Amino acid sequence: MNATLKSWKTGRNLFLKILEQYSIEDFNKVPEGFSNNIIWNMGHIIAAQQGLIYKSSGHNGYITDEFYNSYKPGSKPKSFTTQEEIDLIKSLLIELVTVTENDFEKGIFTTYNERQTATGFYLANIQDALEFNNFHEGLHMGYIMSIRKFL
Repeated sequence: MNATLKSWKTGRNLFLKILEQYSIEDFNKVPEGFSNNIIWNMGHIIAAQQGLIYKSSGHNGYITDEFYNSYKPGSKPKSFTTQEEIDLIKSLLIELVTVTENDFEKGIFTTYNERQTATGFYLANIQDALEFNNFHEGLHMGYIMSIRKFL
C-alpha cells in the first residue's frame, strides 16, 4: 500500500508543477480535436478519485456535489474556469492525498462496492481502487501532455 500512496503523491506533485506553468487562458483552452482542457483534466482526477475511493466505499468524500458533477466521468468543460476554482483544484490535489491517507490509516474503508470500470478494470476492494486511481491519473497526465503541445 505504501508504494501505491507514494506513487499517487508523486503524480499529484507533477500535476501541481503544470499548474505553475500556464495562464488561466491556457488552462481553459480546448484545442481542436479535444473535448476538454488542462484544468478540466485536473478537476476530473479529483472527482474520479472521490468516486472511486469514497463513494464506492459508502462515504460522501470531501468535495461538493457541484464540483463532482462538473468534473465527473462523462462531463465536459461547460464554462470558463475562474482563478478561484483553479486555486481550489490546486489545493485539493494535495490536501485530498493526505486526507485519504489518514482515512485509510483510521480504517474507514471497511466495505467496497465491487464494480467494473468503463475501461474494463474489475475493482474488488479499496486496494484495487487505489491502484486503478493511479493508472487513471496517469492517463489524464498523458492527455494534459498532449493538450500542452497545442498551447
